[in-house]
Amino acid sequence: MSISTKKVYTLPFFLYLCSLKNMLKRLGYIVAVAGLLVSCNGMQQLLKEKNPEVKYEAAKNLFQEKKYAKCSQLLEDVATYYKGTGRAEEVLYLLAESYRGQEDYVTAAEYYNTYVKNYPRGTYAQECNFMIGFCYYKDSADPRLDQTSTHNALEAFTAYLEQYPLSDRSSETYQYIFELEDKLAYKGYLNAKLYYNLGMYLGNNFRSAIICANNTLKDYPETKHREALLFLVLQAKYKEAVLSVHEKKSERFSEVIDEYYNYSSEYPNGKYIRDANRMLKEAKAHVKQ
Repeated sequence: MSISTKKVYTLPFFLYLCSLKNMLKRLGYIVAVAGLLVSCNGMQQLLKEKNPEVKYEAAKNLFQEKKYAKCSQLLEDVATYYKGTGRAEEVLYLLAESYRGQEDYVTAAEYYNTYVKNYPRGTYAQECNFMIGFCYYKDSADPRLDQTSTHNALEAFTAYLEQYPLSDRSSETYQYIFELEDKLAYKGYLNAKLYYNLGMYLGNNFRSAIICANNTLKDYPETKHREALLFLVLQAKYKEAVLSVHEKKSERFSEVIDEYYNYSSEYPNGKYIRDANRMLKEAKAHVKQ
């Protein structure tokens, strides 16, 4: 009587075989990627590659090599394929990181934002929330230019601190906030100075300078430009008084005196105190008259 032999696999052994199969499959992708990357037309061949796994493995290798532009190209190609899968989260994060590596901070911020919306509790959620603010911070322009990114950075950093108050990056985030607020305060100073320089051209621009400087002081009371802003208000009130009609001079010079004490009480030995003292002396002389 012949006895037939038949292989019977236990469950652990079956799982081991599946795992081994996946490992060999991934190893095959890695070998294929390595071959393409070292070839002369490797990138062109990768872009034409139909297997998304090969492209994904290549993108990760390129990211490690800091070849961020090529990495993002491949990730953009496979992002749609992996949408809705377990790998989509990492693809999105690597896309954001690769654009940050290229210093394309606006695009990076968009991808970080998309990640946070799609994965609010994801593996990289806290990092992405911080990076939204950081990318806008890096994109923040010179104070003379548009400050949209500055405002976006402040909004993102504030939201980050509210969500992660005990974060290891709290002190770093506050430092960025102070720096950004100082930039906006300086822009306010430049705007006020512009009005001051226009003088009485097409109207009383000194009054506009005073309003602009005071609003800036109200919004950013701790700014390092505080002394310059206070003195600019004093200057503008002094010029306004000097150029006023006779009937208003006494009233306007009284405002100069009040403003002098606002400045000198905070900066008794300030950078502009000599000019301020001269204005006070002249203002008092006019008021006595």
